[in-house]
Amino acid sequence: MKFTLLVLTIGLFTGIIAFSQTIARITVQAGNYTRLNTPVYIDITNLTFLNDTDLYLSETKGKSTIPVPCQIEDGHQRLLWWILSGKTESGTVRIFELKKGKSNYKVSGINYMMKDGALLITKENRNILQYNYETRYPPAGVDTAYRRSGFIHPLWSPSGNVLTNIQPADHYHHYGIWHPWTKTSFEGEHIDFWNLKMRLGTIRYDGFIANMQGSVFTGFKAHQVHVAHPDTITAKKALNEILDVRVYNIADNYRLIDYTITQSCASSSPLTVEEYRYQGFGFRANADWTKENAHYLTSEGKTRKDADNTRARWCIVSGESTYGRSGIIFISNPANYNSPEPIRIWDETQNNGRGDVFFNFCPTKTTNWNMIPGKEYTLKYRMLVFDGETSKEAAEQAFVDFAYPPAIIIEKLK
Repeated sequence: MKFTLLVLTIGLFTGIIAFSQTIARITVQAGNYTRLNTPVYIDITNLTFLNDTDLYLSETKGKSTIPVPCQIEDGHQRLLWWILSGKTESGTVRIFELKKGKSNYKVSGINYMMKDGALLITKENRNILQYNYETRYPPAGVDTAYRRSGFIHPLWSPSGNVLTNIQPADHYHHYGIWHPWTKTSFEGEHIDFWNLKMRLGTIRYDGFIANMQGSVFTGFKAHQVHVAHPDTITAKKALNEILDVRVYNIADNYRLIDYTITQSCASSSPLTVEEYRYQGFGFRANADWTKENAHYLTSEGKTRKDADNTRARWCIVSGESTYGRSGIIFISNPANYNSPEPIRIWDETQNNGRGDVFFNFCPTKTTNWNMIPGKEYTLKYRMLVFDGETSKEAAEQAFVDFAYPPAIIIEKLK
């Protein structure tokens, strides 16, 4: 029985190879860095108009041909995505072929669903993250100025630990993973989008641009607006924003998430993000993470005692909760403004000595950022979510994959 099944499977597989048309040969060069489960893509705009249900990607290893899950992202360009799976040593190459044809190869993907005013992303019945598009109000009796939409909470570890926290009593305006500006100048006024109680500004979800689901990644693109004086008749949009979040289908027991922010002026008025000690991409951790169990380590070797007011390419933040230790490697792309970005963290004395955990990439901690009409401004971040322990070597590995992706050579065959 087993032998018969094997022959049938090989017959189906070789049938695809024999009768499909090869469109391109793709060579991926690891370059100077060893790679590990690296998302990669090519522009296929001028290669083919076929969609991913009619395309077949395979990797050539010696005399073997191995099917590779792929996914097309349509936009101004047509991008073909796949995962450079496993470990790829520095200085080596891997060969792929893109063919016209259908694959019988099945892969367990990542799914999303709409539930209770949120978009929930899961894999194999395990929750990964939730994006809250409906407005969430603070607890009863708390000023409703603290309400907000457009943030991630919960973010779960692979084992199921909840890593984020929202509306803690010490900072009701903290919202899991979110990214408001604190000190801005707009139309001659100071506007604060972070400290919601001041009612000077807020960020609101304003509709989905796209929801994406496939064998390589699942995610969404949401339109968010930064609104000045939100509770008045003079409320005005200051910034438009596209938040692009995608979760990659990595085989290993960790999560790989890209979080990309693209902002532009919403009117003919410019906006200046002024130098300030905290603003931008932020993370408020589960209340279980305190000075008793939480750790920080940055790319420059700084820890909780000395990391604040330094710069970092990446930072490992971890703590213990229900299912043991979990954490996140936060990675900033070197193309980001004022890179390597300054960071803001809380030390062990925060919140009357509890030592709760807060992390912030703050590109404007040391300088202003002028945003003018007609231009787009992008910040790219990656999160590697893990259980147990990780290392500076693993963080550096994740950083180089994000910052310096492999070179790819495309040979069009027909």
